Amino acid sequence: MIRHLIIVLGDQLTLDHPALEGFDGAYDQILMAEVMGEGAHVWSHKARIALFLSAMRHFAQALKTQGFPVTYFKLGEHSYTQLNEVWLDYIQHHTPQKIIVCEPGEYRILQMLKAVSQQTNTPLIVRDDTHFMCSQANFKRWAGQSKNLRMEFFYRNMRKEHQVLMQGNQPVGGDWNYDHENRKAFGKQGPQAIPSTPVFEIDTITHEVFAEVEHHFAEHPGTLAHFCWPVTRAQALDLLNTFIQFKLNDFGAHQDAMWQGGEQPQHAFLWHSLLASSLNLKLLHPREVIQAAEHAYQHNQLSLASVEGFIRQILGWREFIRGVYWLDMPAMATSNHYDHQRQLPVWYWTANTHMNCMRQTITQTLQYGYAHHIQRLMVTGMFGLLAEIAPNQVEDWYLAVYVDAVEWVELPNVAGMALYANGGRFTSKPYVASGAYIQRMSNYCQSCRYKPDIKTGPQACPVTTLYWHFLIKHYDEFAHNPRTALMVKHVDKMTNEQRNSITEYAQGLLAQLDAL
Repeated sequence: MIRHLIIVLGDQLTLDHPALEGFDGAYDQILMAEVMGEGAHVWSHKARIALFLSAMRHFAQALKTQGFPVTYFKLGEHSYTQLNEVWLDYIQHHTPQKIIVCEPGEYRILQMLKAVSQQTNTPLIVRDDTHFMCSQANFKRWAGQSKNLRMEFFYRNMRKEHQVLMQGNQPVGGDWNYDHENRKAFGKQGPQAIPSTPVFEIDTITHEVFAEVEHHFAEHPGTLAHFCWPVTRAQALDLLNTFIQFKLNDFGAHQDAMWQGGEQPQHAFLWHSLLASSLNLKLLHPREVIQAAEHAYQHNQLSLASVEGFIRQILGWREFIRGVYWLDMPAMATSNHYDHQRQLPVWYWTANTHMNCMRQTITQTLQYGYAHHIQRLMVTGMFGLLAEIAPNQVEDWYLAVYVDAVEWVELPNVAGMALYANGGRFTSKPYVASGAYIQRMSNYCQSCRYKPDIKTGPQACPVTTLYWHFLIKHYDEFAHNPRTALMVKHVDKMTNEQRNSITEYAQGLLAQLDAL
């Protein structure tokens, strides 16, 4: 009889797994499984599926090398379609005394585990996820003591608690936040001397995964031709070290900028770290990433603005978003503040649109399973908000197409940040702008048929038209918010004829989104 059944999920690939604490190979068993349902729960990008499967298989191999007994259900070698089917059948046949898991990264999976536990009358032990630097309990305690949920205040608490970039109780450099130094465009000359990104060996395991993905998920979006993601801890450490050495110092200044270049991945990746997928699979621990960045600042005289901006994304935003997810689920998944109901345009899956900003961002996404935070927030995400697309459709798209997407991080970023679907639960305003913002932060508009400064007519930028339509439609809400009141002052300067013209033209665009 098995004493403890340790279920390891596909985004929990660390030997420091909390469910392995106290493991005894003579009595305990590890269970891992690949099922079709997890690749088809949303219409997942081929690279996202391949990353999870390859990383899982490499991790199972590492566990076996360490002497752990692992039962592994490989795709195509069993008839199960859902994870709960695997767990239920295994438990019924082997009757473990307890099921032990680490907190999942998705509410849906936690509910499945609880249901299997009840169905088999087997106690379920859910251990805190020690990968994160703020536990769910501590975040809930902080949130309960806060007037409102704002990442900046949470981030300052985390800096103090973990003594990151601190001198006693004060921040290094005197300021908590250097975001004002990190929003520069590239200028007409474009990005110069972008460092290359490591190219990882596609070994036998990954080659086999590629073949199986092409077989089982042939109709799914994206390609494996540009696969470049770490699938082992050693590769993830290599990527971290390369970023710290060659990219971190210049990361901050242009972290919001976008650039349409050649076919080389450098213009897609720029100075971004690409570490999110490795962090989210737990190939890397956030603490070691933060320590590497802080050490480089202290010993190599790197830009404080860059280092602080990078650390804020991990110690601040990443931890904050995870806390908010578990605080607000399951309501977050159905939030729809503006009651948007339109269908996701088909070109979100093909990039076949005349809007060059959308075409470039989605093409890059389909190639690599990657786009950086401003492309996600202020291009594909903002358009979803302005175009009044049903939030669940946009949320499912983000979960499907990005290799670093796990629901705990994807859903609050999309529902809360990009779409304002939760009505400002942890943000102070909707993130909307006209095409002029995209023109300022990229070179996308130079080769686009639409003009960002035109509001109506055949040459009008749809982003610009829909932005002004959005302000007109939600004028009262924006006028009463101190963060957005200035934006609608420009609406006040319009004549009734101008406002009506924008509204009428916008309605025409909204009725034919697939044709844009």
